[in-house]
Amino acid sequence: MAHKAGFVSIIGKPNVGKSTLMNRILGQHLSIVSAKAQTTRHRIKGILNAEDYQIVFSDTPGLLDPHYLLHQKMMDFVDAALEDADAVLFITDLAEQYMDEALVARLKKIRVPLVVVINKVDQSGIDEINKLVHGWKKHLQPHAVIPASAINDFNTTVVRDTLLEVLPESPAFFPKDDVSDASLRFFTAEFIREKIFMHYRDEIPYASTVDIEAFKEGEQQVHISAVIYVERDSQKGILIGKKGSSIKRVGTEARHDIESFLGKKVFLELFVKVEKDWRKHENKLRRFGYSS
Repeated sequence: MAHKAGFVSIIGKPNVGKSTLMNRILGQHLSIVSAKAQTTRHRIKGILNAEDYQIVFSDTPGLLDPHYLLHQKMMDFVDAALEDADAVLFITDLAEQYMDEALVARLKKIRVPLVVVINKVDQSGIDEINKLVHGWKKHLQPHAVIPASAINDFNTTVVRDTLLEVLPESPAFFPKDDVSDASLRFFTAEFIREKIFMHYRDEIPYASTVDIEAFKEGEQQVHISAVIYVERDSQKGILIGKKGSSIKRVGTEARHDIESFLGKKVFLELFVKVEKDWRKHENKLRRFGYSS
């Protein structure tokens, strides 16, 4: 059997389950997940390897109208992912309708095979699901429309197999033991940011970013020093919490995930600093890695 390989870009509006679906297909927690919208800020590549294929997924930020320069950078990541895609996986859910003319028009411009996944179907009945399947087929004429539930692992193998139908014959693009092209520093920062999204409300998660200042890997332990940047002093106080209780919880939970990911003991120290309006300034965004 000929070897297949290709790039699949995962797109969709915020909070429809793009990251959960990629993690489920990969069988690994690569993209951070939370109940809040706009958790994903970067284009995150996850590589699925088998003897006769390699699928390079790109999890992308949720489609939105930019309000900050950071948002525009996030949409630039989406555009870059679409440019080199061999196939596009559009994730929607039960709440989203195909009557969104702007969205449908954008999807119709895609010139590679398009697979639509209606996620979270465990929350609905068969009649509503069939109506949505018919509607997306009628409006987009995609290669396939697949009802799925990423969180319950329903039809995720169908998604994978459908993508393999449309990917080209090609040698692998990455070594077969690679799971991503991102650095360990990147994933470390993402695990910390995930805990911020989990435990804080309002503007705190969106005004925060994480910079890894030191990553020293020894035989038995990894020493990591990370700075969490926020935009205002008031946010810094909330993030730290009374007598440091809140930031300690973030550190403890993030360290556990990082240890599981690295397979080593981790010493993690966290600092909180203020970088005023970092989401609005090109040089600050570039410094924190938000450049396509």
